[in-house]
Amino acid sequence: MPQRLCSGLLQACLAVAMAGCLPQQGGAPGATVRPEDTPDRLVVASRNRVDTVDPAGAFTFGAMQLLSALGDPLYAVSDTGELEPRLALAPPQLSADGRTATIPLRRGVRFHDGTPFDAAAMVFSLERFLAIGKLSYLLGDRVSDVRALDSHTLELELRQPFAPLAELLSAVALTPLSPTAYRQHGDSLLNERFVGTGPYRLTFFSKQQQRLEPFEGYWGEQPANDGLDLVSLSNSTALFGALISGEVDVLLSTSLEIDQQAALRSRARRGELQESRGPALEISYLTLLSDQPPFDDPRLRQALALSLDRATISERVTLGLRAPLRELVPPSLPGSDPTAWVSYDPERARELYRQAGYCQGKQLPLPLTFRSNIPSDRLFALTWQAQLQEDLGDCVRLEVSGMESTTAYRQLGEGAFTLILLDWMGDFPDADNYLIPLLACSQEEGERCLEGASAASGSFWAHPGLQPLLRRSESSQGEERHAVLQRIQRITAAANPYVPLWLVSPKAWAQPGVSQPRFDGSGRLLLQALAPAGAGPVGAAR
Repeated sequence: MPQRLCSGLLQACLAVAMAGCLPQQGGAPGATVRPEDTPDRLVVASRNRVDTVDPAGAFTFGAMQLLSALGDPLYAVSDTGELEPRLALAPPQLSADGRTATIPLRRGVRFHDGTPFDAAAMVFSLERFLAIGKLSYLLGDRVSDVRALDSHTLELELRQPFAPLAELLSAVALTPLSPTAYRQHGDSLLNERFVGTGPYRLTFFSKQQQRLEPFEGYWGEQPANDGLDLVSLSNSTALFGALISGEVDVLLSTSLEIDQQAALRSRARRGELQESRGPALEISYLTLLSDQPPFDDPRLRQALALSLDRATISERVTLGLRAPLRELVPPSLPGSDPTAWVSYDPERARELYRQAGYCQGKQLPLPLTFRSNIPSDRLFALTWQAQLQEDLGDCVRLEVSGMESTTAYRQLGEGAFTLILLDWMGDFPDADNYLIPLLACSQEEGERCLEGASAASGSFWAHPGLQPLLRRSESSQGEERHAVLQRIQRITAAANPYVPLWLVSPKAWAQPGVSQPRFDGSGRLLLQALAPAGAGPVGAAR
């Protein structure tokens, strides 16, 4: 298979993948990829190159999107935001002290290799994830032990009470795997093969393309299509052209350049395409290095927060496609506080700059780093630079430079960036998974974090009493928890180690002959719900 795909070669690439000579990468041993095509297969394109299909190694959006069609979590968040049992039969049953969770499991479920799913398989999968998972902290920071009470009852020992346990267990990286298929890979990744319980089985895998076939032994509703080809195209123009030319049926991408997203939106409004938007769970924000000059001065952090004209920048950079954001928790989640951070106020900002010794013939130089491989980052940097020059040019001068994102991420924890634009999408939809990765600190000295998530994220900020509040937010529930989460945000907003910028929704565009795309409550496209024109209803539960 070629290492790169482009729109003009898409059909040829698909033809190669459909050839019967390609080896089977999942499902029954000895089978081959079905050579004939069917009219109810769909091609879904994105920029999501997938490096591994092993849940223990996966961490990118593209890998999680693929795994959501191949595996089942214990719980899932529906498109209406409701938490639903999937491989679990009911919510976790907690002991009196909240430290032990008992979960009854669904019976009659089989893996793609025909072996049965049970509590022992779930324990195998979770212990493997804890041992070698790239995101093992998701589970390991909260769960100290997993065990099978009987054939279909799972028990988890928690390090401390954890209110959003079911939401955590909706993380697709925790999908169970067949112990038979993975027995020789208990301590190593199986990057190109997947054997789980989901509605599709994987029959071909490369980093640029995956072929999915409906799993006839699936315990739930059968997919509304006869299979999918997921392809990754290398750039925004190729993606745009493939959809417009009809070479792909569905386009899933928030990586499209803004003007092309706007063009697709216009086509959808004219009825030429269908457009869907998922829950806005990705946040973009500025990280300020709070323990070094100039941002060790809280007045300058506050002045910077007041200098950000989110509404104007969002309109000019994203054509209104991304909503301005003044909190770290997406508005759709409990614990949201939509006005936690200050809004744009150049006069108040000017007064703070003056107090710090600027604006009177002296400019504050601010080096802003943006990710050079993300077009909207560059546009933001240049737009904000112009806005500051116009409104506060006598006080502050923004000096912008780009760096490839992977390189930037490696240097974050070294304190390399005075000011950098980043984004984050939680691995499960709960406020805890937005605040802990930015604010947790295991070793602090006054208002400086020496070790922990705050240091690794590049702000190095701490606040006396904040860590007990974070622990309290994990163990409390209902209105008490909401109040604690909002208090955490208000404390953080007053110090401004981070400044929220905007909110990003996943989008999908489909040809008119395809059913309206739908997203689940975790922001992933429901691939199994995509139906070609004339397709019958989704199959009944087995």
